[in-house]
Amino acid sequence: MSATARRTTSARRTRRTAALLLGAALVSLTATACNSTGGASVSTEAKQTAAASAAPGSAQPAAGGAAGKSTDTPKAPAKVADTIALKSTDTGNTADVTAVKVVDPAESANEYLKPADGKRYVAVQFQIKATGAQAYSEAPFSSAKVVDTQGQAYGASLAETKAGPAFQTPTNIAPGDTGKGFVTFEVPNDAKLDKVQFALDNGFASQIGQWKIG
Repeated sequence: MSATARRTTSARRTRRTAALLLGAALVSLTATACNSTGGASVSTEAKQTAAASAAPGSAQPAAGGAAGKSTDTPKAPAKVADTIALKSTDTGNTADVTAVKVVDPAESANEYLKPADGKRYVAVQFQIKATGAQAYSEAPFSSAKVVDTQGQAYGASLAETKAGPAFQTPTNIAPGDTGKGFVTFEVPNDAKLDKVQFALDNGFASQIGQWKIG
């Protein structure tokens, strides 16, 4: 490809990125206007599969145990590859969200678009299954954050990486169907990431899913 063609392709990607950013901003403003966030809650409990709950060693009620007393052991926080059942604030919509994997660092898919000096790209792949009566129709990159060991949170970047395909904006998933894509973050080189977060309603839902990295 000639230098002129590459510049033309880069310009098209820049315009596409600007359009996506504008669209996501409008979606986020709509969510802010329509949703009452109230007090947010962080959910770190992984959704158990039927196979996991039936596996040897899983918590079971003790025979002859005292009435009203739980014998379940505390559940470990969700980790990357676990699924968390999430719900929206007002619409009653729900989704099973999985933080599939973290690619750190991730290489830019555009030779002309690189992280700022002193920063790196990190790509997180999410899987979203629409479990409610309505379709999932949101911008996943506005729903996700990563948090470092100091508690500093980082929102998503519109950059795309070689880790894999990004979500479309908006992403539309019919009830019962599943979608998958990457969300990219630009973080300082010295930041040690500790958690991944995701919330419905384009990030404005009062319930926030959280996964431990590593």
